[in-house]
Amino acid sequence: MNIGVDGKPRVDEYMTRDVATVSPDSTVFEVAERIAESTEHSGFPVCDGRRVEGFISARDLLLADDGEPIFKVMSTDLIVAHPQMKVTDAARVILRSGIQKLPVVDDAGNLVGIISNADVIRSQIERATPEKVGKLVRTLESIHDITVSEDRYDVSLSNLVPTQGKVYADELEGRRYELERGLAEPLVVIDVDGRLLLADGHHRVMAAHSLDIDEMDAYVIVIDEEIELGMERTARKEGLTSIDDIDVVDYARHPLVETTERLQ
Repeated sequence: MNIGVDGKPRVDEYMTRDVATVSPDSTVFEVAERIAESTEHSGFPVCDGRRVEGFISARDLLLADDGEPIFKVMSTDLIVAHPQMKVTDAARVILRSGIQKLPVVDDAGNLVGIISNADVIRSQIERATPEKVGKLVRTLESIHDITVSEDRYDVSLSNLVPTQGKVYADELEGRRYELERGLAEPLVVIDVDGRLLLADGHHRVMAAHSLDIDEMDAYVIVIDEEIELGMERTARKEGLTSIDDIDVVDYARHPLVETTERLQ
């Protein structure tokens, strides 16, 4: 992880390094066709070799002739980020400029990546999760007078034991949206002598299951001692042994949504 001396994450930690580009000599028709066929791109950096010469967006193409070369219609008034720029500063540029993606260039002006508003959101999600894990670790150690360790790896959803019996259909839609765009935060799992208890992320797991995703990134709290946690006893009483036992409630909205609406 590339952290600056101020403890802040940098652009090169979260940017996409494999960037789709177009040549200055490409035609308007060729680029318009690439945009029309893509589900991810509404524009491209224009590069001569590795050097960024401009940026072409769908809007730039609207009134241009099909045979026109891109270098004649591209925007050359570029807003770019540097790899060592703080992610929070890149976020401010994205917000104030109204653009969704910033090309990332090195000191020589060469393209080394691209950072999007989705990448910025991901950086904040990932930084928030360790605090949640740390709080749970301290709670477990205090209540059970034990010492635990932490790990992070992909877990198989089929091995998880849920600790809540229902999720809400409306929130599943949001979690599916996040997963499809790579924005979902890691799960929090407690490994009690080999038993993987799902402590946080039931909606994410069920959304992933509906998308045929078999494994997910997780923070894993490891307890080597043979103890039974309160959440495990509750799961056992409710007959929860796998994610197949979780009910999807589609006749009610999430309590938080209902509470919010009552307060408005």
